[in-house]
This record gives sequence, C-alpha cells and structure tokens, in this order.
Amino acid sequence: ERDTLGAEGMVLRYGYFYGPGSTLAHDGAIVQDVRRRRLPIVGDGAGVWSFIHVDDAAAATVAALAHPAPGGVYNIVDDEPAAARDWIGALAATLGAPAPLRVPPFLARLLAGEYGVAVMTRAQGASNELAKRELGWQPAHPSWREGFRTGLR
Repeated sequence: ERDTLGAEGMVLRYGYFYGPGSTLAHDGAIVQDVRRRRLPIVGDGAGVWSFIHVDDAAAATVAALAHPAPGGVYNIVDDEPAAARDWIGALAATLGAPAPLRVPPFLARLLAGEYGVAVMTRAQGASNELAKRELGWQPAHPSWREGFRTGLR
C-alpha cells in the first residue's frame, strides 16, 4: 500500500468474495464445507468478516478506474460486517444445512493454524463509507444476508 500510494496510486481492499466463481458460491468450497458441517464456529466466533458480491466488486473496480483523481485506500465491502458466529449460522440456515459445530480455539489451532483461529475470533471488519463517498459507488447487494439468500441456493 505504501509503495502504491507513494506512486500516486489507489489501493482497493476487497472483502471476502461471494457469488459465482468464488468459494462462497452454490458449488464453492466454503458452501460445501458448511453443508457437511466442516466449517465450525471457533471459540466465541467474534471475528468480524466483511463480504462483497463479485458483481459489486467489479462495479467498484470500474468506479475506481473512472475516478478522476486516483489515490487513497478504499475498502470494497458491503454495508454489514458480520461476526463469524452470525454469518456461518445464517449461511447454514440459508442452505438448509445442519447448524455449525463449535470448537475451542486450541483444537481449531491444530487443524487450521493460528491464522484460522484469528479470522474466526479476532478479525476486524471494514467500512465502505470512503469508497461510497469518494468513488460514487454503491453495492447492489448491501448485505451479505440478502446476497446469501438470493445467490447461494
């Protein structure tokens, strides 16, 4: 980011993609894991994720390319960051899958490593306010909740 901005560039930070061609698609790996109860809630599940539909990511990229004065760091995410315990449970319900298992962090660390535990328990979500204001972009899918319901069955 520092090198890009030093060269008068723009940085787009994308949230976790969902929609066609992603791991959070009807046939995607994360969706399959949720269906099989292979994506547990780790610890308290307080890690906050920010999502973005692939179509909204493309629209934000086009808006950034058309931006008259490039520069800055923009989070390309929807309007509703979500704790892991919330989105994993909601995704399971949307899919008609069994409720996710819960595992303690020490056990998850053995299987998923420290990064896996961190994203499930300590990750921080992002705000899209700057991208919306400065790039004139609005996500067509402002909430992952709606996006999961309409695009992942």
